[in-house]
Amino acid sequence: VQLQASGGGLVQPGGSLRLSCAASGIAFSIYVMGWYRQAPGKQRELVAAITSGGSENYAESVKGRFTISRDNAKNTVYLQMNNLKPEDTAVYYCNAQIPFRGIEYWGKGTQVTVSS
Repeated sequence: VQLQASGGGLVQPGGSLRLSCAASGIAFSIYVMGWYRQAPGKQRELVAAITSGGSENYAESVKGRFTISRDNAKNTVYLQMNNLKPEDTAVYYCNAQIPFRGIEYWGKGTQVTVSS
């Protein structure tokens, strides 16, 4: 199983980034896909998740600014991040899980830095 995240980088406040996570080795369409982040000295937190049926869930801090989407044909989940703030600076991780089955995979993180 591999979850390959990409798209991180350095951006100024107010800017945008689009993260991608390409999955392999799993039946992608049945998994809940999510993005988590971890800032220095803080616990990892859920940013956004999307179910196999397309239902979306967001952390309050990113509602209205971030959008999660998935392309089952490409086995890829995206996170469109707009109006980025310095407090969005963190390592962002891709997650794939089947809830209540104890099945969960993590990708390596991608760094997002929001700074002027």
